[in-house]
Amino acid sequence: MARSAMRWNLVVAAETDAELRQFLVSEGGGRKGDLSKFVEEAVKARIFELSARRAKAENEMFPAETIEDAVREALVWARSR
Repeated sequence: MARSAMRWNLVVAAETDAELRQFLVSEGGGRKGDLSKFVEEAVKARIFELSARRAKAENEMFPAETIEDAVREALVWARSR
């Protein structure tokens, strides 16, 4: 199945652009697509970080034992499928 892609037009500081491109070259990159791949991975990581932070905030009212019990129960359910 082919992946569909979207084109983004972004504005970043010239210093940020230079630092990122220098980093990519130092990592053996700098080829076509490396910048897009880096940005996509960074966006996914940030979304994960913010989602985890939100989930923790929403669940901070519950005791750790309650959460651990819910996780265990979900694992048992998932493994039985």
